[in-house]
Amino acid sequence: MGIQGPGPGFGLFSIVPYFIGAVFIIIVVIFIVTAVKGIRQWSNNNKQPVLTVNAKVISKRTQVRGRNNNNMNSTRTYYFVTFEVESGDRMELQVDGQEYGMLAEGDVGSLTFQGTRYKNFERM
Repeated sequence: MGIQGPGPGFGLFSIVPYFIGAVFIIIVVIFIVTAVKGIRQWSNNNKQPVLTVNAKVISKRTQVRGRNNNNMNSTRTYYFVTFEVESGDRMELQVDGQEYGMLAEGDVGSLTFQGTRYKNFERM
């Protein structure tokens, strides 16, 4: 009589389907949570009044996000501008690339925004 190993279907490879299923569920949950946050922010911005205040451009920054899929690199650049309003409060708003290029640190003018959504900036 010899020593028998574990029966068929037992071992490291038997957990692979569970692992793949768990990773799939985690990805779906992350996608749903991200979508819900985006919809909530969009809805909250729509409920806010459109305000126009005197402001100064304090700083500008970019954020580059990229990914590498199957030897294809893709990147996207996000543009942000920090404004200071008369009360001294500062807010950073995302703007498009064209607006980003037109704004310079130190510019003073009227900032129009709705919640966290940038609308317009007119220099004085």
